[in-house]
Amino acid sequence: MKLTILGSSSALPTSARNPSAHVLNVHERLFLIDCGEGTQMQMRRFRIRFGKINHIFISHIHGDHVFGLYGLISTFSLMGRQIPLHIYAPANYEKMFISHLNDFDIYPEFDIVFQPLEGKKIQTVLEDKHLTVKAFPLRHRIPSFGFLFREKEELRKIVREMIVKHNIPVSKIPGIKKGEDFVKDDGTVIRNEDLTIPPPKPRTYAYCSDTSYFSRLPSYLKEVDVLYHEATFGDDHAGLAPVTGHSTASEAARVAVAAGVKTLLIGHFSSRYKDAGVLLEQARKIFPETYIAEEGVSYNI
Repeated sequence: MKLTILGSSSALPTSARNPSAHVLNVHERLFLIDCGEGTQMQMRRFRIRFGKINHIFISHIHGDHVFGLYGLISTFSLMGRQIPLHIYAPANYEKMFISHLNDFDIYPEFDIVFQPLEGKKIQTVLEDKHLTVKAFPLRHRIPSFGFLFREKEELRKIVREMIVKHNIPVSKIPGIKKGEDFVKDDGTVIRNEDLTIPPPKPRTYAYCSDTSYFSRLPSYLKEVDVLYHEATFGDDHAGLAPVTGHSTASEAARVAVAAGVKTLLIGHFSSRYKDAGVLLEQARKIFPETYIAEEGVSYNI
């Protein structure tokens, strides 16, 4: 897994920060998470391959998370895209989305598969042989969702020398990779742990923007490897956070502690903070493994 930050600003972009957009690379498949204004320009700037994006996840329908989608789809169309594009977004967005495409005279020749997000429980929205993606409700002024990306566990790796040593037939290898022991013709049992090595631990990434702090949130994020959590405000404007449906850097850090995550990335900074270092300092007092989500930087997970 590798995460590339395309945008880390909140409602007002600045000369140094663009609106929200992340690209997650999972086994060379790219997943776009939110699509604020200028996302496709950032993709070009940071050499993100347009053709590898088949799934777009929209957390909620505020402009700084969705205004870039129409331009991106127009570009896909002009590039002659043929393969379907899957969009996961709050249910009330589908009608608005189609209307805007028509308003802008955008009629793609590829299928757009819209999957509505709704409800107040965590739900699986995408699953294949490599990955499971879950959406979970956040607490914002309008319906908003976070996303949890979790790799599926790979099969065990068989040690090649053991195949030769024990004369293991090819037909037995799939079962051994799934955890079976090997029984030789004379009845001798060779334990699976002597034939194989365990696969790497599945990696996880969670995205939380925009949301106020609420006690149930950490339960969705237990022990993830990397958590991105909005940190719109510092402690100096803590009173604005619940009013606007956002979090402070300190609250993001408290979520990370409660969830037992390994690494916290903070972003979605208010434009009033020219230097996000003050937000980083506040978060690190509570959760030391906190870092700023820097645009153009890729993080290995």
